[in-house]
Amino acid sequence: MDSEHAGRRLDKFLRARFKHVPAGQLFKLLRTGRLRINGRKIDQTYRLAEGDTIQLPVLDAAPDAARPANVAVGLLKRLKNSVLYEDADLLVVDKPAGVAVHKGTDVEAGVIEAFRQLRPELPQLELSHRLDRDTSGVLVLAKTPSMLRHLHDLLRDREDEIERHYLAIVAGTWAGETAIRASLLRREDKVVVAPAGQRAETRVKVKRRIGRNASLLRVQLLTGRKHQIRVHLQHAGHPIAGDDRYGSRAFNRKVAESGGNGLYLHASTMIIPKPDGSQLAIEAPMPQRWQQLLASGL
Repeated sequence: MDSEHAGRRLDKFLRARFKHVPAGQLFKLLRTGRLRINGRKIDQTYRLAEGDTIQLPVLDAAPDAARPANVAVGLLKRLKNSVLYEDADLLVVDKPAGVAVHKGTDVEAGVIEAFRQLRPELPQLELSHRLDRDTSGVLVLAKTPSMLRHLHDLLRDREDEIERHYLAIVAGTWAGETAIRASLLRREDKVVVAPAGQRAETRVKVKRRIGRNASLLRVQLLTGRKHQIRVHLQHAGHPIAGDDRYGSRAFNRKVAESGGNGLYLHASTMIIPKPDGSQLAIEAPMPQRWQQLLASGL
């Protein structure tokens, strides 16, 4: 085991290294002792050390998993020129709205599969975080396991150290700067405000008014819960334009009548503390399609 993977949890290493092998098969090998570290049976939470030797039998890939993702030519073309920043450890892209970050039940391929095909020289490329399919903007991919681990540690243990700013067009006239603190709980296919949920905090500031019926907001995530901004803004009485899950049907009709389409939520800026102590600030410009709605006055 080289130093690049030192300190990484064994289960995360195995799932990343053997992407085409079902997770259940890997964990069964661990439970039965057929997968060993330095000749010893080990727990999946073990953290790797430089010089470790992993011993395991021949692995069988699931037929579907072994099949490369079917990445549409159109998606490859859309993403090829979306890179905002790149260095030895990071690849940061401006994700278009409507594009999933990874493949799923009804998605043949997403951003990560597309870039693995576009950049075959980066075999360890991984998503460091996620954006909703209909949210556009800054998406950070890690090129190395050590950078992925660094970002995950920040997001898990010191999540407020990564600054995440969004733009959102919402219904109504927002009054001043606000901090929304409302715990969030996953319930089936939605997220709801509930005291028993996870702590969630969002800061909101008005960037400009849009006529008498809407506002353009600058939103900062201080925690990173699923659908946090969408649920918090809806909870505050200002649902996001075009949100078909948490939004207002009446407001969405006005948006459509004004020529708007899709969800008006954009990850505009991310400021990342790097391992060397420096900070990296990445910005994604407001999508061009927003201009029509901003000019409409709603």
